[in-house]
Amino acid sequence: MNILVVDDERPARERLRNLIAELGLGEVVGEAATGREALELTARLDPDVLLLDIRMPGMDGLETAAHLAKLERPPAVIFTTAYGDYALRAFETQAVDYLLKPIRLDRLERALHGARRLNRAQLGAVEEAGREPDHPGGGARTHLSARVHGDIRLIPIEEVIYFQADQKYVTVRDSTGQVLIEEALKSLEEEFAERFVRIHRNALVARRALEGLERAGNGRYQVRLEGIEERLEVSRRHLSGVRRLMRG
Repeated sequence: MNILVVDDERPARERLRNLIAELGLGEVVGEAATGREALELTARLDPDVLLLDIRMPGMDGLETAAHLAKLERPPAVIFTTAYGDYALRAFETQAVDYLLKPIRLDRLERALHGARRLNRAQLGAVEEAGREPDHPGGGARTHLSARVHGDIRLIPIEEVIYFQADQKYVTVRDSTGQVLIEEALKSLEEEFAERFVRIHRNALVARRALEGLERAGNGRYQVRLEGIEERLEVSRRHLSGVRRLMRG
């Protein structure tokens, strides 16, 4: 059993490594100090199990698990935390187990014996829990994830310029290009309301990226966005709100 240990504190990672060696139930193939690093190592090392801290700076454990759920063969997740009040939320994600620090040898042994790769029902639950605004990290996700050639590409929310819906897909545009995700524009609007504004029934733009409002040749208006040449149309319904935002 190949195990990836994820915790932002080095002593916690060392303790888990020592416990795993004592049990002889698997091999630690890597360590990560952040959620993002955990995703990168998972893609490269293909571990069977993640021992995943919940409370980490930036991307927390539940958001990390939600991104992991998009992999073709995601690892089983065993959450580890010093905070007992996260137990209910962790089990709602259908994680294999939940270990409270300081982790006891016998509890780790039971958890590792029970670890299996997540089934599809569990994946859906993990991904949905990572979207909910009341997950332990508090508030919206820090990143979006998209499947690109079988791998997971992470897009920091702070770098997204706009979202544009097209049937069941949403285009996510940043300064490097665009990717498609299968999420509803309405749910993105609700989750990231503080960062984005709706300019059309099919488009949300980052407030920070708004540079100007200009009239197009057909008499309609478009927004000019920082860092890209594209112009996005503003619907009549949303024009007054965009104007107020630009004045502000």
